[in-house]
Amino acid sequence: MDWSIALVMFGSFFVLVFLGVPISFSIGLASLAAGFMMLPVETILAVVGQKMATGLDSFSLLAIPFFILAGILMNSGGIAQRLINFSQVLVGRMPGSLGHVNVLANMFFGSISGSAVAAAAAVGGTMSPLQKKAGYDPAYSAAVNVTSCITGLLIPPSNVLIVYALTAGGISVATLFMAGYLPGLLMGLSLMAVGTVIARKRGYPVSEKPTPRMILAAFIDAVPSLLLVIVVMGGILGGVFTATEASAIAVVYTFILSVLIYREVKFKDLPGIMLEAVVTTSIVLLLIGISVGMSWTMTNADIPYTIADALMSVSENPYVILMIINVILLVVGIFMDMTPAVLIFTPIFLPIVTQLGVNPVHFGIMMVVNLCIGLCTPPVGSALFVGCSVSGVKVQELIRPMLPFFLALLVTLIAVTYIPQISLFLPGLFGMH
Repeated sequence: MDWSIALVMFGSFFVLVFLGVPISFSIGLASLAAGFMMLPVETILAVVGQKMATGLDSFSLLAIPFFILAGILMNSGGIAQRLINFSQVLVGRMPGSLGHVNVLANMFFGSISGSAVAAAAAVGGTMSPLQKKAGYDPAYSAAVNVTSCITGLLIPPSNVLIVYALTAGGISVATLFMAGYLPGLLMGLSLMAVGTVIARKRGYPVSEKPTPRMILAAFIDAVPSLLLVIVVMGGILGGVFTATEASAIAVVYTFILSVLIYREVKFKDLPGIMLEAVVTTSIVLLLIGISVGMSWTMTNADIPYTIADALMSVSENPYVILMIINVILLVVGIFMDMTPAVLIFTPIFLPIVTQLGVNPVHFGIMMVVNLCIGLCTPPVGSALFVGCSVSGVKVQELIRPMLPFFLALLVTLIAVTYIPQISLFLPGLFGMH
């Protein structure tokens, strides 16, 4: 491989990103710049354009717009308050109970909506005033909200896992969905453990003990929302429908729930919701198409194989290689959103780890856990800025309170990386390969 091609591709990409050029255009322009060094201009323009089109020619991609629409409907349908009420009766008696309510509600809401940003806004917007009234430090409350909103990206349904499955090729979306449960739960529990220690030290209050009637009422109010996950995963595991068909079922279910049962969404609101779903879907699909073109350019220039040889020359120990990849992805996550990071770096790192005998499903979960942490970090952490916005806390005020929670997330990442069964136990239990 000519290292100048890799230098031009990645150098121009990062320069464009730092100049504020949208990530999709940065990827496309960097791919073309590298491609022009290999083939004639007219050939590269034709081939990259063709690869972008064929990259979107996948039935599985239909799941993304459907899950996006379902998430927006749920976000607009008054789901957050019901999940918060239900979480409060479950963990309200623990020290620093409102912090645990925030974590648990984010796990529920994030898994249903599939969006960390939506969870941070919906749950954080409700919890921040309650925690402030109860005497919680606003920076602590924001730190809990920001670091816990990412848990739902591992608990199905998850668009980023769909993107990884499509990029990796030949990996079942349903298997990835099942593999995400235990890491997502582990991430949430680790954050709650840190919250318990801090709450005991600071003397944060415990909520009043709920009556049986309150518990029953909160459960009945929340169970229709929680049933969405059961319907989706139950149908997939039972062979009733595929993951793509499940996404359409999710839209129908959330429409009935938000519009006809909860009646939080009016028919007049639907055009705006549809428009938001179209815009979000367009951004994601544009990223996918352009990243397929970049992947072709990298493969044609032998970049993945050269990087693999370079890493293998450092060590052939899979534990060392996984550690190096984790460090690289942690740095990447600071500057890049999850979807483009998955699209760009999966073709580079997946062949390396599979050569070392690492299960692709395990690696996918490790990669998502790693990049989730990037959503909480400046300068481009979308969850961080949304969490600061809804809590009224400045980013610089949030860094120190977040450090213990970052440590918990890093411990979770290490556990998921070096204990593959955390990811592979449930797929193996259900006979998914």
